[in-house]
Amino acid sequence: MLFMIMANMRILMFLWITTNMVQPSIFHAEEVQVFPPVNFTLTVSALAEVFLHWKPNPNQEPNNYTIRYDVEIITPVPEEYDTKKTHSFRTAVLHNGFSARVRTLLLVDDVERKSAWVSGELKPPPGDPETSVTNLSCSNYVNIYNTVSLHCTWLPGKGAPEDTEYFLFYRYKTYTEECQDYIKDKLDRNIECRFPRTHIDPEEVDDLIIIHINGSSKYTAIKPIQQLFNQNAIEKVNVPRNVTVFLQQNDLLAKWEKPISSFPKECFEYEFYLCNLKSGHKQIMKVSSNDFRLRIDVTCRYSIQIRANHYICRKRGFWSDWSEILYVGENKQENSIAWFLALLCVSSCSIALLVAVTCKINHVWSKLFPPIPTPRNKFKDSYSNGYERARTCTSETETELGSFAEDFCSSILEDSVF
Repeated sequence: MLFMIMANMRILMFLWITTNMVQPSIFHAEEVQVFPPVNFTLTVSALAEVFLHWKPNPNQEPNNYTIRYDVEIITPVPEEYDTKKTHSFRTAVLHNGFSARVRTLLLVDDVERKSAWVSGELKPPPGDPETSVTNLSCSNYVNIYNTVSLHCTWLPGKGAPEDTEYFLFYRYKTYTEECQDYIKDKLDRNIECRFPRTHIDPEEVDDLIIIHINGSSKYTAIKPIQQLFNQNAIEKVNVPRNVTVFLQQNDLLAKWEKPISSFPKECFEYEFYLCNLKSGHKQIMKVSSNDFRLRIDVTCRYSIQIRANHYICRKRGFWSDWSEILYVGENKQENSIAWFLALLCVSSCSIALLVAVTCKINHVWSKLFPPIPTPRNKFKDSYSNGYERARTCTSETETELGSFAEDFCSSILEDSVF
């Protein structure tokens, strides 16, 4: 019992000491006043880039406190971060404006104190949103000399007057350039731009390409528009190189080299397109290596194509075009002969049937093979007239009157002779 009492006394003593040590620190931290920053400004420093700047409050006590700043981007995309510096750069589209705020964070005796917020705003540029371009789409392409080209297309805004002229700029890191090669629509408005060479680094991963399009018209203000593109996500990947296909017993083997790129072969995936030209069956298979083996029907002929895209190392871009069509295998000869004989048999029967029907309709057989006439009996001249009359009677009535006509003609014959 005495032991338990002593233990409880020690716990109570520890709590009392701790409370007496912490409370002065809390009271001291609460006594320190935290002032917000001053001279908070927002400045457009480049295309789709804002420079945020502020100064410490001169009324802040010059004690050895740890001072940091809490920055919050409100629009266009919410974001919050803290920094020891009194300035910050932020990349964001600015055609709808930009707003942010900052406050002081003061660490006093391990207790964080916060000041009130100080806000700033950039107004959106003038112009009706309906005058801005729509359907903006861009792609870049790594050329054989490891340079990068850029291609963008768009549609004029629904509210843009017919005299509107659009102008495109791109920014990559600190470099900005205006387009010099436009393609126009039927109203002579720019709707497409090409940069044969750019400052885009093909070896960089996930850097941003900023596209800015503004415009002018004598009738109204044209609202500009900005868009951010990940350089790898809009890359049109090159076609795989040196594709070869061949047969090895009952297997189809294919090999190829990675597309033109500064990235290693492990950074690409492929789609293998196989078509059985005999049956018409088609299939697409994903492949992550530079070779492929597949069991096939060697009695058939196949067509093969391959295309590539990014894989693992960076964001997927646009699939490359399909490689040129390659063929492998041949249909067996006996199959061809069998089909030929079957076709020949069907054709011969059809022709024979057609000839028979044609002959039937046009009485060709009766014309080609007329019936042989019955030989005539030669009587004396005196009886020729009567016999002819009797013969004529017989041949004309034979088929119509039967036996009755036969008796009748016989009586006529007898009368004429006797």
